[in-house]
Amino acid sequence: MRQAFLDGMSRAAWMVSVVTTDGPAGRAGLTVSAVSTLSADSPKPSLLVCVKDSNASTEVLHRNGVFCVNLLCDDQKYISDVFAGRTAAEDKFATGTWTTLATGSPVLKDALAVFDCSLENAVRHGTHWVLIGGLEAVAMPRGDASPLVHARRSYGRFVPFDTEPATAQPASAAPAAKALGS
Repeated sequence: MRQAFLDGMSRAAWMVSVVTTDGPAGRAGLTVSAVSTLSADSPKPSLLVCVKDSNASTEVLHRNGVFCVNLLCDDQKYISDVFAGRTAAEDKFATGTWTTLATGSPVLKDALAVFDCSLENAVRHGTHWVLIGGLEAVAMPRGDASPLVHARRSYGRFVPFDTEPATAQPASAAPAAKALGS
């Protein structure tokens, strides 16, 4: 069941982000794909981030109580690789150019968008923590760039459909629908 779950989830396309923190516990960061809007209408907008419990950066995120979600552009795969530990780097933050906003967490100067958050809640579930962040600042340094996505265990880029309305269902869609209904 576990492998079927992982194989099924690999078919989904996820935005690639680097989550960073800085504070009394030190500076840390990691690559994540599990980021989602939680609420735009609470006292302040909020989002959630899922991080693996065993990642060394997770404890630092908890202890600092602040983090920044840096959404990566499609030309920033190398940054994702460094923060995922796939590329050796003594100092992860030597990759890219960084600044700060409200919380002091590192902000990638040329990210697609950044969400600087205070940690409002953390819920442990299985091997992961769900971190709920209250938005303190937002910026869109390269808001018109294409996002870096991850699907089928590979990086890619978002390519929008043509703006013309679809007139016919693709031939490949009919057999898939039939197979699901069988």
